[in-house]
Formats: sequence, C-alpha cells, structure tokens
Amino acid sequence: MARHRLGIIGLGMAVAPHARSLVDLKERVEVAHVFSPSEARRAAFAKSFPFPSCDRLDAILADASVDAVAVLTPPNTHLDLVRRCAEAGKHVLLEKPLEITTERAVALVEACERAGVTLGVMLQHRFRPAGMRLREMLRAGALGGIVGCSTTIRLWRPQSYYDVEGRGTRARDGGGVLITQGIHTLDLMLSLAGPVSEVSAYATTSRVHRMETEDMVAAAVRFASGALGVIDATTAAYPGFPERIDVIGETATAALAGTALTVAHHDGRLTEVAPDDSAGGTGADPMAFPHDYHRALWADFLDAVEEKRAPAVSGREALKVHRLIDALLESGANGERVKVAG
Repeated sequence: MARHRLGIIGLGMAVAPHARSLVDLKERVEVAHVFSPSEARRAAFAKSFPFPSCDRLDAILADASVDAVAVLTPPNTHLDLVRRCAEAGKHVLLEKPLEITTERAVALVEACERAGVTLGVMLQHRFRPAGMRLREMLRAGALGGIVGCSTTIRLWRPQSYYDVEGRGTRARDGGGVLITQGIHTLDLMLSLAGPVSEVSAYATTSRVHRMETEDMVAAAVRFASGALGVIDATTAAYPGFPERIDVIGETATAALAGTALTVAHHDGRLTEVAPDDSAGGTGADPMAFPHDYHRALWADFLDAVEEKRAPAVSGREALKVHRLIDALLESGANGERVKVAG
C-alpha cells in the first residue's frame, strides 16, 4: 500500500512527539509539508527533523497528494483550521482539546462528518499498555460490576508556565487544569468506567498560581452505571505525581498509577503490569515524556483511514470528556449538582 502523505500545521510545544512518531512510522507515512507562520519556529524545527517546511497553509491544502494533516495549533484556532482541512478533503489528527468550548467542538466534529473525512484526537493515555490491559479485563468481567471509580490528577506547573501569553486563559485554552492537563486522564477514566451521569464539584484558582482559570478541582461523581467516585485534579501539587485511577469492582480492585497496574482479586490472585517508566510530563516540564503512546495513536489513526472506520479516539469520543469537564466547571461555579450532557 502506498504511503500516506501528510502535512503538519503548527510547530509549537506539542510538535516533537508527533514528529518523532512520524519518523518511526516512515514505512507508512511521508511528511510532505510542515507549516508555521513563524520563520523562527520553522528554522528551529528543521534542526531536529528533516521535513520540508512551508510558509503558507495553502501549500498544504492545495496539495492533492496530501491525504491527512496533523493540526497542532492552540485550541482556539482548531475550528477554523479543521474546517478548512476537511473542506480540502484532508483527514485530520488533532491535538487535544477539540476546541475552547463544547459548542465549537461539536461544530468541528460535524464539519469533518459532513466532509466525510476521518477525525482523530490526540488523547494518547488510552494507549498505555497498563490501561489497555485494565480495559480488556473490565470488558471481560474480570472485576465484576464496577461499584466505584476515582481519579487523582496531582500535577505541577510553575508560575512561569502560566506566564506565557494565553496559557490558562479561556480565550486561548478554554480553561485550566481540566481541559489542558486533566483531559487525558479523564478521557481514560471514561473509556474504562463508562459515562458519568452527575457531578458535584468545587473549582478554584489556588494561591499557588496567578492565572485566569482553575488550577484545582475536587468533585464527587456518579457514573451512569450507578458507581460512585471522586475526581481530584490540580496543577499545584509540587513536584508532580503520576495520575491514578482506582476502580472498585464486585470481585476485584484495580489501581492504575501512571503506567503501572495492580489488580487485587477477592480470591487472593494478583494481576500486575509493571511500570514502563515513561509516563512523565507530571512536573515542571510538560513535555518530559517519550512518544510511544503518540506513535500508537498515530498507527491506529492510519489504520482507521485505511479501513474506513472510526479511530479509537474519534471526535465523537472526545466530546464525552468535554461534556464531563463542562459539568464539573458548571457545578464548581454554581455550587449545585449538575447532570452531564449526553
């Protein structure tokens, strides 16, 4: 099968793990263009990766040989860029989040559906082997029915991180810890335990940071299955800790901590997946992680394009975590229980 010809749009902080993944997948892909309006960013990128660069987005959109693009720009630019790519017939792998509001996210997803192009979203935590093993066990009923699921996201970002223009603002990022950092683990949680039906939350900006949006959220949640749990998310926890999801089943309890899994069965058996020491990104350097899970998601996206199926993390799948985040922030603002939109 011929290799896919790709374009990369955006050469900011998020690009390196994507570029490394595409180098690894060179038997399947050829990067035809990389675009940034910034000459300095194009020059800096060229020192690390041998991909042809261009200074006009139209060079990618007008190239009929390019069948897919990676959109790696700030969240508030996604809707316009993805619409243009979809209208040009390009499949899209989009850096999370979908957009800065769920209304704009829905419009983005629908634009791809109307154009008949595949949309994938970079929520790569779903491809960690420990989480994949737990998902298989849950689907097989190895823990019995789920009665509880709690998620802890205790990360660290120094003030210098939020001093960069646009970081942690509603206008550019759409929010704080939930939509920018916690979205990965919350998406993984939903893929394991199923949808959340109702939340009761507190959300605040702690004294640790000067920023517009929330850096700390604490919530009680009820899943559609009836299971109960809590969500504890922050970027104020120095020096940063592995994210954790605890699933309590009728016949076993699972602890998914970073890239490690331990399942304690009521009959005394223990199921374990050793950590692979590649979680990272929990501390001051958000990009301090390897690209293994990016590569796995890219491979699934390419498979989806070839097989004409939805990727594992499609636009519709990503909307689920956006709606959960909306409910958490609404509850945190009004102090009431909030139903999660379906």
